[in-house]
Formats: sequence, structure tokens, C-alpha cells
Amino acid sequence: MADPSKKTSFAIHQPNYIPWLGYFYKIANCDIFVYLDSVQYPRGQSFSPRNRVKTPNGAVFLSIPVSGRGTKEYREITFAEEKWRKKHLKTIELSYRRAPFFEEIFELYRGPLLAGSDLVDLNTSLIGTILAYLDIPTKMVKLSELLPDLRRKSELILDIADALGAGIYLSGTGGGKLYNDEPLFAEHHLQLKYSDFQHPVYPQLWGDFEPNLSILDALFNCGPEVRSFLNIKNHPSLKAIQD
Repeated sequence: MADPSKKTSFAIHQPNYIPWLGYFYKIANCDIFVYLDSVQYPRGQSFSPRNRVKTPNGAVFLSIPVSGRGTKEYREITFAEEKWRKKHLKTIELSYRRAPFFEEIFELYRGPLLAGSDLVDLNTSLIGTILAYLDIPTKMVKLSELLPDLRRKSELILDIADALGAGIYLSGTGGGKLYNDEPLFAEHHLQLKYSDFQHPVYPQLWGDFEPNLSILDALFNCGPEVRSFLNIKNHPSLKAIQD
């Protein structure tokens, strides 16, 4: 049972490929973020192997071909072939080489992209590199290293809270609201908060503003200013230091 006296906050999510700003907003506004790397990988489409970037012809998906869809855990998913790496690099280069922060962000992206050994390794490496660039101090944990046995949905969230010694759960507002058992959380004294992320409008290449792209789009166009989009000043750990 979660301890109401504990103010540590946490959020959870599958390890996605170059996620959107809202994903990083959740990370920036909790103390511990848990990658759901040991839950089953879905049969249908997800954002774990793909995300959107903006090209001269509009927003397109960069998709990674994977093996094991719907039969394995996220951490067991491998690449179906290797040609995609060069394709992604080429698309990014052609789309963002005119952006103000192209050189530094392209190298930040290129290293983990070429080194990633499987999907979870790739995605967590890219996310970690971006967090370091933005100086976000949230502790990152893999579910596989936290819990040996998994229950489902809200029960799993309670087990994660107990394992972390956390009392506050920061949830997304999409699927989270559908699956969260709010009375169960209240019964176990787990405080539930929903992300209040508001998507910013920032300078972009190639015409009218397109929201909900990979964070790479914001990084190429705005560089370190992306910190201001994520409300990092309200990060619990930073607030404790400031106080």
C-alpha cells in the first residue's frame, strides 16, 4: 500500500522512439520515470517503433521495422533489418539541415541511432541522450529491473508505487484516464495527478505549424529553449534544491 507521507512522484510509459514533447513533459515533472520494458509488445500500431517528423512535403512517420510484434515483451523486440538507420538519417538530414540547431542535434541523434542493439536499447539511449542535453535530472528505471512478476493495469501501478516507495502517480491524459482505477488508487492512498501539458507553438520549417511531432522537431528548431516547453522549473527535485 502506498504511503501517503511519501511525496516521491513517478510516471510510467513504454520506451518510445524519439517521443513527442508531452512524453518528456511527464519525465521532467516527476522524480522517477519507469520504462515499461517487460510488458507485452502490442500486435497493432504503437509509437514504440515510430514517430513523426516534418519534411518539405509535410509530416511523415519514421518507422523502424521490428520482429516479434504481439508475441514478446518490449525488451525482446529486435530489428527486422538494418537499412532503416540510413533512411532515417537521410530523412532527418534533408528535412532539418536548414534548422538553427541542426549540427548539434543531428550528432546527438546519430550516435544512439547507429549504436542501438535492439528497440529498447535504442529508444532508452535516445531518450537518455535528450534528457542529458536538456539537463533533466529525473531518475530513469526499467520495469524489468524493478518487479519480477507483473499484475495488470491499475494493480501494476500500485506495485510500482510500492517498489519505488512513491506516493504520487503522474498519469497521461489519453489512455491513462481510461485505465486508471481512481477509487482503487484512493483506497491505497496513492495520489493521482494528470499531466497538464499544453503544446507550445514554436518556429518550424516548411509552412504552417504542425503539433505533436517527435521532440526532434522542437530540438532542431529551438535547441536548449525546449527546456522552457517542459516546465522543468517545477520538477520536484529542482524545487527542493531551490528551496
